[in-house]
Amino acid sequence: MAIKLVVDSASDVDSIEAEKRGVVLVPMEVRFDEEVYLDGINLSHREFFEKLIESNELPKTSQINQYTFEETFEKIVSGGDQVIALTLSSKLSGTCHSAEKAAKKFAGKVFVVDSLNACIGERILLEYALKLIAENKLSASEIADKLNQKKKNIQVLGVLGTLKYLKKGGRISSVVAFTGEAFSIKPVISIIDGEVKLVGKAIGSKKGNNLLNQLVEKCGGIDFKMPYCVGYSGLSDDVLQKYLEDSHNLWENETNQVPSFMIGSTIGTHIGPGAIAVAFFSKN
Repeated sequence: MAIKLVVDSASDVDSIEAEKRGVVLVPMEVRFDEEVYLDGINLSHREFFEKLIESNELPKTSQINQYTFEETFEKIVSGGDQVIALTLSSKLSGTCHSAEKAAKKFAGKVFVVDSLNACIGERILLEYALKLIAENKLSASEIADKLNQKKKNIQVLGVLGTLKYLKKGGRISSVVAFTGEAFSIKPVISIIDGEVKLVGKAIGSKKGNNLLNQLVEKCGGIDFKMPYCVGYSGLSDDVLQKYLEDSHNLWENETNQVPSFMIGSTIGTHIGPGAIAVAFFSKN
């Protein structure tokens, strides 16, 4: 009996990576006008941003329903395996609730973990889960308990490149967006208790990157024994490379390579291109 890991596409894991790593990917739907895509299946992150940039309206993402999770869990459990399902924060979507309802049909065989995160924050919890499963020392329920304990230490911090998509989504006014763009104000955001919060503002990319680094240290610093990574949104990683250059003091004595990933549709819809983010487990 093996332990299988199920994860939703809000983790920004696509079908190719999932297959390589033995992870079962459950995609969210992304709708551009009348066209509906399966995130990470027939819509890559790059294709998503190409469509986002060209579209006048924001796409809509749909939560994964209970039936889809039931089907996924049934296939795995019927083969004699147990399931750990990692989901997008329950405070950002009803996807976690759908998974929890589906899991009730498989008591003792399916364990749902609300990541209280998204994108690269959910991804590093996934990385930790894979590590625990590979060590083959804990049961599925014990691993789920460990994930619920450790997820409290996850920190996600990001700098937005534009306010355009927050305005499109009605999250800020046109006046605020215009003023922000005119003065090159870079909002700094974090995922706190499962929700996206504004934690600072900086004028220009350089100061935004510096503020991001200060907040990393304020969070207690990076635990390099645990998974960590950086992410970027859009069709180019130029802003990410600039951030890594500006933040070399964080990494230079700890690692030779910082894992980096493109942010996908779940968060990308709201932040647009040009954002950078860092995810890590804090030392404290």
